[in-house]
Amino acid sequence: MSARDAILNKVRAAIGVPPDDSARGRTVKKRLANPPVGVVPARGQLPEKERVTLFCDMAQKVSATVERVRKPADVPKAVAAYLRSRNLPSSIRMGADERLQTMPWKSLKSLEVKPGHAAPEDEVGVSHAIAGVAETGTVVLQSGAANPTTVNFLPEHHIVVIDAKEIAGDLETVFSRIRQTFGKGKMPRTVNLITGPSRSGDIEQKLLLGAHGPRALHLVVVDGA
Repeated sequence: MSARDAILNKVRAAIGVPPDDSARGRTVKKRLANPPVGVVPARGQLPEKERVTLFCDMAQKVSATVERVRKPADVPKAVAAYLRSRNLPSSIRMGADERLQTMPWKSLKSLEVKPGHAAPEDEVGVSHAIAGVAETGTVVLQSGAANPTTVNFLPEHHIVVIDAKEIAGDLETVFSRIRQTFGKGKMPRTVNLITGPSRSGDIEQKLLLGAHGPRALHLVVVDGA
C-alpha cells in the first residue's frame, strides 16, 4: 500500500466511508446522468427583448463596453470602428469559427485578419460566444480547433460577438444547452465564463484592469442573427 492510499484510507475511516468506493462511484454516475438544477434567480427570467437589455446593462456595470448591430454582416464594420476609437492598429487575431468566417471581413481592405492561435504581440482578439448570461452580463466561450482559448486571454483587447438569441437568463440554462449540443456525457475541453475585463484588487485594494488577461472587453450583440 502506498503512502497516498494509507492517507486516503484514514480519511475514509474518519468520515465513515468504506474502503470500497463503488457506492460513491454509483452516486457520481447517477448525478452525471441526471444533472440537478440549482437555484435559478428570478432576475434573468424575462422575455427576450428585456433579457438582452439586462445582459447589456449588466455587462456595462462590470466595465465591458457593448455595441448592438442589426445583422452579422455589420460586425466587421463595428470591429473596425472599435479599433479606430481606441487608436489601435487595424489588425485582429481570430479563430476559424464558422459564424465569424461567414462575415464580410474582406470587404474592409485596411483590416488585417490573422487566423489561428493568439501570440503575445497581438493587441486585439475576436471571438464568438456560444451563449450569454443575462443576470450577470457573462459571455460563455468554448474551446476547440476553431476557437483558440489563447484569443480570449493574450490580447489586451478582447472583442466578443454574441447572437442576441443565444443570451439566456441564467447559467443553468446555458449548461443545459451545452450538454444538448455536444451530447450526453460530453463537453468541450474548456468552457470559459468571462464577466468583464480581467481585473484584480489584491495590491492595496486598488483596482487594476488587465491583471490576468485583457484589460478591455467589448461585446458586439447581433440582434438579427
